Amino acid sequence: MERIRIFVEELLSSMGVADNSVAVIRHIVLVVGTILLAWLLDYLCRKLVVPVLLRITARTKAKWDDIVFDRSVICTACHIVPAIVVWEFLPMVFYQFPTIQEILTRLTAVYITVNATRLMVKIIDRFRFLNTKAGSSSSQYLKSFCGVLKIVMIFIAVVVVVAILIDKNPMTLFAGLGATSAILMLVFKDTIEGLVAGVRLTSNEMVHIGDWITVPGTPVDGNVIDITLTTVKVRQFDNTITTVPPLTLVNGTFQNWKGMQESNGRQVKRVVYFDVRSIRAADESLKAHLAEKGYLKSERMEGDVVNMGLFRTYLESYLRAHEEVNSEMTVMVRQKEATQSGIPVELYFFVLNKEWVSYEGIVSDILEHVYAYANEFGLKIYEQFPVQ
Repeated sequence: MERIRIFVEELLSSMGVADNSVAVIRHIVLVVGTILLAWLLDYLCRKLVVPVLLRITARTKAKWDDIVFDRSVICTACHIVPAIVVWEFLPMVFYQFPTIQEILTRLTAVYITVNATRLMVKIIDRFRFLNTKAGSSSSQYLKSFCGVLKIVMIFIAVVVVVAILIDKNPMTLFAGLGATSAILMLVFKDTIEGLVAGVRLTSNEMVHIGDWITVPGTPVDGNVIDITLTTVKVRQFDNTITTVPPLTLVNGTFQNWKGMQESNGRQVKRVVYFDVRSIRAADESLKAHLAEKGYLKSERMEGDVVNMGLFRTYLESYLRAHEEVNSEMTVMVRQKEATQSGIPVELYFFVLNKEWVSYEGIVSDILEHVYAYANEFGLKIYEQFPVQ
């Protein structure tokens, strides 16, 4: 660098520049030359280096280099090159102005640190795209790990920038932070707990993108669309988006409907109340009526039977024969303990169609069948009339 300065001074002297003007003109020439060189290197990197590197990564058989070293990452790296040139030329250009040299050197160092951090953050962002299976547990865990890594990188960069600006050794600042760690943990208590909860949520595979979750005591009831270290975004069925802290899911309870979605049926558990005064022993006329209608076979009504028991038998056969009911899973019609609102009969079965609208339609059709055919067995649905 010293040779360049001497060469410029000798060149100006040979051109007949007065001795008292050599320093000023030399200074201007070096400043302009440094700026032009930095711009030229930046231009060459963007127009020459970037296309070459992209062609090289495109020709390789590996896919990871196409993801990690894309155009955005390479362009960010190219922005560091002009700053390094300026960094190297500053001692030569401003050797007569130590104060200006010191200020510009620190600002350049801050610029290099910031851009180097941006480069590392962009590379870390690309890591989570290496797993192409969106919503998988490994993809979510990698996303959480990248989030923590980015926070660590940004924290280190902030400490380094502060150290540069106040002209201190970064290690001295890190050592000082150890003494104030208790205060930092108290101030950022919620943030730290949220980060830990986010890691637990993804590493334990408690929820995945696309899962349908319900959180008791909150309006959350919809599909998960995004999971980060600090938030879980849920799209409600009315298309609104609700944000839930991971800490709420980890420390509390929530219902994940993924098991139902992956199973062979969606559970139905409905109770119908019957008037206790309509329950009676089945006489021969009722048996003949049911046999004539084809609801039950005569051999299933032999002996002393009750119309409620016959109706339960009929409903169970009806459910097993229903095309939308999975007969290979539990199908049960049971009587529960009597209440002041009548005798409850619970229908427990699984519907093959798990889509919400279709599911509710099928269940409604089945319950309407129960209400309509109860009278055929001499039963009445319980009704509570208001007191006059």
